[in-house]
Amino acid sequence: MEKCTEIKAMVRMEERYEALSLMFGDCPDLKKQVIEAIDTAKKETGLTPFIFEKISNDRPDIHAIYVEFQDGIHRIEGDFFERILELLNIDHCESGIC
Repeated sequence: MEKCTEIKAMVRMEERYEALSLMFGDCPDLKKQVIEAIDTAKKETGLTPFIFEKISNDRPDIHAIYVEFQDGIHRIEGDFFERILELLNIDHCESGIC
């Protein structure tokens, strides 16, 4: 199995909905970094997004944690995502949206 070396980020935004997916492959160390960054951003901002994991037993490339805000109206959710990306040293998103 190829060793995972990076976290890939993707952002999706629609009216009153924002989501950040952080894909890390089958890499427990990267998963831990993602969880720690999310926890830090939550403590710093007081925001409580919906967070869930998608882990595939068949495909190691489909291991990710998703951070979602539903019904966001204050546009502060983007700051939350930026803080996570900063903590993870991610300077761009795969979709080019960041």
